[in-house]
Amino acid sequence: MKAVVLLSGGLDSATALAVARAAGCTSYCMSFAYGQRHSIELERAAQVAHKLGAAEHRVVTIDLRAFGASALTADIPVPKDRPEMESIPITYVPARNTIFLAFALGWAEVLGARAIYLGINALDYSGYPDCRPEYLRAYQSLADLATRQAVEGDRVELRAPLLHLSKAEIISLGTELGVDYTTTLSCYDPDAAGLACGHCDSCRLRARGFEAAGIPDPTQYRPSEPS
Repeated sequence: MKAVVLLSGGLDSATALAVARAAGCTSYCMSFAYGQRHSIELERAAQVAHKLGAAEHRVVTIDLRAFGASALTADIPVPKDRPEMESIPITYVPARNTIFLAFALGWAEVLGARAIYLGINALDYSGYPDCRPEYLRAYQSLADLATRQAVEGDRVELRAPLLHLSKAEIISLGTELGVDYTTTLSCYDPDAAGLACGHCDSCRLRARGFEAAGIPDPTQYRPSEPS
């Protein structure tokens, strides 16, 4: 079975790709150059796709900097060492997953793919509204109504295998499935060499996950700046 996999180059999407491979899918990976400050993640996505045997990896270019309003797509500082991570942070990119899934759905129809895999997670996440179960259910309803493939009785299933897993469980699963996490990049504010900041929400969630899983963290962090 063919599947489209949304691949950012981060820990979660790499694990989702590994799950798709383990399920016997021929995976077609889609990444986005959307004007993100951490565009080095696209290099990591290409490496992950290659290592996990994707049939194809495409990078789609769209300009979400045209709207901005996010620390990832505008000249807004990335929050560091937030005291809590329940609120929706400024690193949320307006409607990003909705836009990405629209592209993935179109490619899935062209390929005749039966599934779209995405690495969204509703437990250890940064508070994004488009990473929640109710969002996934609503988008599945949209996909069932909006595509010829579904109307003719061959729906594209949205699969979020990590949705209810903790970050530690995701890391343990990926390790079992052969994911090389040294290749992945989760940081929202890496330097030009791809070294992680260690202080943004994503870095902190990732570090906690490796610690809780009892697996050494392979992330390369840049030296701490003097206070």
